Amino acid sequence: MSVVITGATGHLGRLVVADLLAHGHPADRIIATGRDTDRLAALAATGVRTARVDLDDPEALGAAFRGADTLLLISGSEVGRRVVQHTNAVEAAEEAGIGHIVYTSAPRATDTTLVLAPEHKATEEVLAASGIPATILRNGWYNENYEQQIGRARESGAVIGSVGGGRVASASRQDFAEAASAVLRDPRAHAGAVYELSGDTAWTYPELARDLGEVLGREVVYQDLTPEEHLAALTGAGLDEGTAAFVVALDGNIRDGELDATSGELSRLIGRPTTPLVETLRTLA
Repeated sequence: MSVVITGATGHLGRLVVADLLAHGHPADRIIATGRDTDRLAALAATGVRTARVDLDDPEALGAAFRGADTLLLISGSEVGRRVVQHTNAVEAAEEAGIGHIVYTSAPRATDTTLVLAPEHKATEEVLAASGIPATILRNGWYNENYEQQIGRARESGAVIGSVGGGRVASASRQDFAEAASAVLRDPRAHAGAVYELSGDTAWTYPELARDLGEVLGREVVYQDLTPEEHLAALTGAGLDEGTAAFVVALDGNIRDGELDATSGELSRLIGRPTTPLVETLRTLA
């Protein structure tokens, strides 16, 4: 069975390729695609096949997908462009005769106020309309999303936000990559499934501050702000208005409980507990 992976040059995609190889999937049955030629060259050195592909280029997508059995469509990074890009990939998969698509979506994509969800909801609808058997991996929050907090906490001894008592059930990218790999190795067993993937434990921001303090060897506290105060703090630190508003909206989603679900589906797929936040922070630090 041959597998083609979009976004294979990104953080998640490279881990998926590595896990497939670690589980004995033949390297010549993996087609890793992406835009970064240097990273593609590094992947090629592992023996996998590679193709330079842009999600805005249907012709390149079709050429890369031809002859593959399964597609892992890792959601694109260009917010506002993703529905068009994902549709290009799905249509190219149809034309190439792909038999199964695995897509990395967002938590509760069809029933959430999560600011990131609408494009994922639309993509899931495109997949359903295509008629191609699919598996939806609704990936939750990555532990690695908090990497930038390490430097800030080291300097200031504080984490700021406007999440209130909201919780986040995060897991490591490696955890999510192993889940994707598990599905790709036996796609028929997962046909039609929609997995809500999240960490085993939902933590609070005071607990994030505690973990950062443990990793950094200093006291770190969480300062909870109103959304208005948070927006002012972010723009005052040099963040542009649009990005700052997006961050505040995400904190509002956390405050409203949109990222706190602990379904256990991720740990069941990978056959082990998910990676605690503090372990990832320790590695990143």
